[in-house]
Order: sequence, then structure tokens, then C-alpha cells
Amino acid sequence: MTYRMTEDQNEIRESILRLCAQFGDDYWLERDRSGEFPQELHTALAEGGWLGIAMPEEFGGAGLGITEAAIMMQAIAEAGGGASATSAIHMNIFGLNPVVKFGTDEQKNRMLPPLINGSEKACFAITEPTVGLDTTKLKVKAEKQGDKYIVTGQKVWISTAQIADRVLLLARTTPLDEVEKPTDGLSLFYTKLDRDYIQIREIEKMGRKAVDSNELFFDGLPVPAEDLIGVEGRGFHQILHGLNPERILIAAECIGIGRNGIKRASDYAKERVVFDRPIGMNQAIQHPLADAWAKVESANLMVMHAAGLYDSNEPSGVEANAAKYLAAQAAKDATQTAQMTFGGFGYAKEYHIERLVREAILFHIVPITPHMMLSFIAEKALGLPKSY
Repeated sequence: MTYRMTEDQNEIRESILRLCAQFGDDYWLERDRSGEFPQELHTALAEGGWLGIAMPEEFGGAGLGITEAAIMMQAIAEAGGGASATSAIHMNIFGLNPVVKFGTDEQKNRMLPPLINGSEKACFAITEPTVGLDTTKLKVKAEKQGDKYIVTGQKVWISTAQIADRVLLLARTTPLDEVEKPTDGLSLFYTKLDRDYIQIREIEKMGRKAVDSNELFFDGLPVPAEDLIGVEGRGFHQILHGLNPERILIAAECIGIGRNGIKRASDYAKERVVFDRPIGMNQAIQHPLADAWAKVESANLMVMHAAGLYDSNEPSGVEANAAKYLAAQAAKDATQTAQMTFGGFGYAKEYHIERLVREAILFHIVPITPHMMLSFIAEKALGLPKSY
């Protein structure tokens, strides 16, 4: 079976590449230096109707699938913006999927349109500093008091919290020792990021400076009961509906980063002359780049396969994790190979490749490490005993 994009999918890709061409290397170099959020890109995508590509049409979205969203995110990264560009809108694409699946009509009408039209931004708050990926052990509490919940505790590695208006929050509403299963007793909320009750502390990090990462300290945040998504205590199960799309979209972004790095290196290898010949004639340059290309494009097939399964409502967990594992590894290797093609210039910011190296490393680590993905695949695909 051969995967090829449809005419409509090709048009999505070409439209996004044209839009992103407005934001060249100088734009991203400046954002990488200043840490300023790429608001202009966010606005352009909102005005083009792209922020709701996978959201229902009745709320202002395009009603398309994760496949089309993956093609869009891949193109945004491939155009040169990398993770700095895609992370600026990532939450829009998959984050409120639990609201689409489990929210009331009132909630959908209230919560989805502002995110789709770009008038509001949101962040995604699950990870905690002492828990890591063991989500059932979350310690942030949401205690019911009358017609509201009071939230206390700490979250970490929360992207875009500096500029977000809303937060999708997973918190424990029933103590762990009072539930039958560890996955019970967690509840999901989509509510105002009220800075009167939340201290937001930015984390300095290696890359993707234009999209902030933060620690959040909740000190009695009042959350209206109408901001509870679905049934109280079922938040863990609800959040799973956003995880496979997240894996797929990040994998697609990795493909875009890898492609951009390979193109930069290939163009440079054609022009750079050493010992009276372009370095691209040398097999020591050709072979690593060709190997990187083969691995990036092979990973892309798994990305699109996983997206197709998800859009067909078929099980896609193994494939989504495999796609993210392969694509992140391919992007990391491709950008580092590209950097070596530039030699010493690959270490200079003006050639832009070092930014892609740093951003590819980020996606190799988050939102889930390669070790955890391999453990999941070993259990679910190979039938091996659960290791965690």
C-alpha cells in the first residue's frame, strides 16, 4: 500500500508553506534571542481559519482529521519555524479534544470558539514535579466547596502559561487511598488561568525560548463547577483522548524539523567549496544526509499511518507511540548530521541549524521519553509483561 496525499491535503500543505514564508529565518532568530511569543504567526493562522483545523464545524472549526492537522503542523515546522512555531499553536489542535468528546453543548459553545478564532489561548497542565509520567499519583487537589472546586498544588513544564487565558487542568478530586483503581478520582477542568490565585514561574531552558515553559503554583484557585469536563473522577480516561493525537502531531512536527535541517545542509553542501570541489561531492557528506533522509521519510509513513488509524476510529496507541519514537529519533539524528555538514558554521546562530538541533532534542524527550514509549510498545504490541 502506498501513502500519497490527496489533492485537498496537498493544498493544505502548500497553503501553510506560503503563509509561513512570511516568517523567515530572521524572524525566528530574533524570537529565539528575545523569547517573545510569535504572536504574528498565531494571528495569521487564526485569520486563515487554521487554528480549528480538527475542531467541529459548528463551533467554527474546519471539521477535518488529525491527518490534515499533522500535515499542517509538519509544514509549519518544515517552513523553518521548527518547534518555536508549532508549539505556539499546538494546544489548539489536540488540547480540547476531551471537551469535544465529553463536554456539554453549553461548554462546547463557550469554550471552543475563542480558541479557534484566536481570541483566547490555553495551556495544558498535567505534569507535576514529584510525579513525572506516573499520572495516577498526581497531588494537585480540587476540593468541592458548594458550587465550585478549590485547587491547590503545583504543576511543572506547562507551556505558554505566560500568555494563556485558560488552563486545561487535571487534578485529584478523590484521594488515591479512597478509590478502587488508581486511574479513578482524577477530574478534568477547563477554566480561567486566574493569576490572583496562581503563581507562574518561567523555566529557563535549552531551546524553544519563544514558547515559554513554567512552574505553576495553585493557591486556592476557585474553579466553577460548570468548568468540570465530563464526569467527576473520570478525568484520567478523558485525557487519554488527547494523548494519541498529541503523539501524532509532535511526530509530524519532528518530520518537518528533520526535513528542514536536511534541506539546509544539502543546499550548503552544493555551494561550499573545499579543495576546489563542492563538499556535496564527497561521500562522507552524501551518505549521512542520504541516511538521514531515508529515516525521516520512513518515520513519516508511520506518522501518517497512525493518523489514518485515529481518524478511522481504530486503535492507534501503539502506532502513535511508534510514530513519535521514530520521528523524534530521526529528527535528532538529521539535525545533528546537518550541523556536522556545516562544520564550525553549524555552531553559529546565523546559520540557524543549531536552533533546530536544540529543538529536536526537546521533542526527543517530551512529552514522553523514548524509554516509556518502548515499554508501551513492548507491552501492547509484543505482549510482554508490563514494566511500570
